[in-house]
Amino acid sequence: MICLGIEGTAEKTGIGIVDSDGNILATCGDQLYPEVGGIHPREAANFHAEHIVPLINDALDESGLSLNDIDLVSFAKGPGLGPALRTIATAARSLSQNINVPLIGVNHCIGHVEIGKLTTGATNPVTLYASGGNTQIISYESGRYRIIGETLDIAIGNCLDQFSRDIGLGHPGGPIVEKHALNTDETVELPYVVKGMDLSFSGILTSAINKYRKGVDLDVVCNSFQQTCFAMLCEVTERALSYTGKDEVLLCGGVAANSTLRNMLQVMCEEHYVDFYMPPMKYCGDNGSMIARLGLLSYNENLCGIENSYINPKYRTDQVEVTWINNSACNMIELPDEISYKGAEADIIDCIWDEKDAIIKHRIKKSYRTGDIDKKLRLERTKEEVKLINDCKKVNVRTPFIYSVDLENMNIIEEKINAKQLQDVLINNDDGYIEKLFNMIGSDVSNIHEAGIIHGDLTTANILVSNDEPVFIDFGLGKYSDLYEDKGTDLLVFKKSLTTIVPEKSEKLFNYFLDGYDDDNIIKKIEEIEQRGRYL
Repeated sequence: MICLGIEGTAEKTGIGIVDSDGNILATCGDQLYPEVGGIHPREAANFHAEHIVPLINDALDESGLSLNDIDLVSFAKGPGLGPALRTIATAARSLSQNINVPLIGVNHCIGHVEIGKLTTGATNPVTLYASGGNTQIISYESGRYRIIGETLDIAIGNCLDQFSRDIGLGHPGGPIVEKHALNTDETVELPYVVKGMDLSFSGILTSAINKYRKGVDLDVVCNSFQQTCFAMLCEVTERALSYTGKDEVLLCGGVAANSTLRNMLQVMCEEHYVDFYMPPMKYCGDNGSMIARLGLLSYNENLCGIENSYINPKYRTDQVEVTWINNSACNMIELPDEISYKGAEADIIDCIWDEKDAIIKHRIKKSYRTGDIDKKLRLERTKEEVKLINDCKKVNVRTPFIYSVDLENMNIIEEKINAKQLQDVLINNDDGYIEKLFNMIGSDVSNIHEAGIIHGDLTTANILVSNDEPVFIDFGLGKYSDLYEDKGTDLLVFKKSLTTIVPEKSEKLFNYFLDGYDDDNIIKKIEEIEQRGRYL
């Protein structure tokens, strides 16, 4: 089967032709460059209308095919700009009816993931999708692509564009900012905003603009802007690796064109002992081939036809039922012999302390971060973690005993808890036992929060079960706060962790947890925070 795909969710018009064996037969495209400001939806729609037919002809010429050879037409039904989506959907309907072949609408974001897998050989990666309109950390689990982390406000590509426009450098901003950033190694401090597994760029954007307007050198501001934003992206991707256990990272989206981001992710993957993949640049940005590829993968007669060709400007990645992937098996990361476990932030090394089993939690240097950012984060997090762990004991919540702290080497020596992770306890235990356990966990987290403690990385991997009681570990991203915002974010991390690890049971388990937490206000806060995600 041969599919022609039409892309036009934003400013790029793309036509691609792909066959069912995964051969990319043609990729043609053109891009709108506005004279001033950003992308206007109506201008994008008009641009697509002018370019779709010529680009279809170009793609047919490149492939050596005619319209009679096309068996399927696919188009991006969302997410994207409404007028642009309506234009390409209309074109796709007209073409499918004209040549009398099936028509299928697909998800733009998943198209990026699948063309990335096709062109790189990645099989089951954690995907960082970074573009003008989207910033998502995606992982396939149990029948869907799950959004493990995402931007809560502006996407990274739009953030770079807006910064560039606001200080008079023009559009698109990404290449301009990168050009200036490469002129210096100097940086200034900007806000570093990771909220659970999610990110926020609006505060960094405002701060960077203000730094420039107060006289900080343009090259320095651009370098600081990139280094801070990209370090956040790398950190959240690394954390996603840590608790999914996957051994591949895939970078896709238009921001993949930035060499600094690529290099930082490459370094992160090397330090985490996983493989890094990135498609050829022509398939990183929006393109028609990714839409054609996904059309073939998701082809189902029940999903085809004019009646199913509506657009969805808010079409989320995790709304799509993925029927073309049979399993989510991944290879285990191979670690050096001296490391017993590798977390996102630290290496765990077994040791003996005063004749007792212990571990060294070594908060390692992250080479993908600049020296100033890295040293500040590691020192602050090491100090804070020790205090948080000890203060939890004051409210009768079990945590490891701290034996020693070495701030010079960023080491914490603590009690070794010989117990299973919560995610492993979920197997082969009856529902009554699990309900009681999650009630206890919810109650303990409530006590922690009442004491003004935020865990910061509340996942199933950071809760152990010893003698049928929860033990909380790894407060490396924790802090002190009484804000409902921070408490809600803490619980949302736990909810996302359950959705990723045990999606079929996650809602029931989280409700057990909330019964133990026993605070109706926190439920409202979680719902409010969730609605800040893209397209909600």
